[in-house]
Amino acid sequence: MAVAVGYARRGTTARSAERRLDPERLGDHLDRLYRAAWGLCGSREDAEDLVQETYARVLAKPRLLRSDDDLGYLLRVLRNTYFSSRRAARSRLQPDPLPDGQDGLEDRSLPGPQQALEAREIYALIAALPEAFRDAVVAIDVLGLSYREASRALRVREATITTRLHRARLRLADALEGNDRGTESVMISERS
Repeated sequence: MAVAVGYARRGTTARSAERRLDPERLGDHLDRLYRAAWGLCGSREDAEDLVQETYARVLAKPRLLRSDDDLGYLLRVLRNTYFSSRRAARSRLQPDPLPDGQDGLEDRSLPGPQQALEAREIYALIAALPEAFRDAVVAIDVLGLSYREASRALRVREATITTRLHRARLRLADALEGNDRGTESVMISERS
């Protein structure tokens, strides 16, 4: 005869602490998620599609959250959506790009061409970082999460976030300065 012992697994909370994600408040996070998506994708157009797909997934069915961290939850959904779309894209044929001059439309939402060029360069550099470093930069620098919120969203220790963020910033600074010191940075373990 088995005896049932009532215990809670580590990391779980009681049902009473769960709450529904409020669809009316999702618009509050649109700009920050867009910047995070841009950091993941490296492309403004792909970021728009990613945010749209993320919201479609979240709104498809009611979501129960165990904390008050809507943005952290949305970041996890955004990352999962991004990686799912990348896996699906690998199995499809890739179309050839348009000839030069036909794919460049003017972006009037940015103040000027220099700022647009700088933003594209920075987001492309962020997108080129190893996954662990990119996630830390997107969570902290792009989304503006605290170290604690980022560690919860990415499901790693806070100290790990600090280390990854430091190393990612070094790589970005080296890339922006055009230093050849980047070869030393590449040797740093991506698991840290």
